[in-house]
Amino acid sequence: MTEKQVKRRTTGRHLTIAEVCEELDISRSTFYDWRAKRKAPPCFKLPNGDIRIRRTAFENWLSGLEEEAA
Repeated sequence: MTEKQVKRRTTGRHLTIAEVCEELDISRSTFYDWRAKRKAPPCFKLPNGDIRIRRTAFENWLSGLEEEAA
């Protein structure tokens, strides 16, 4: 990963599906399975059809998983 990609990843407000999958170490198909079952973090669709996840929504979703597992 280049320095520019690292900086964008840590400061960006929105994550791509690829970034979420990489961070969780899951396949893209697993993400879409979770999304179909409404178990994925909240997503929104851009006008070009790309899907993004707000970083804050992703962090909140992860926190909620910790609480459920406790």
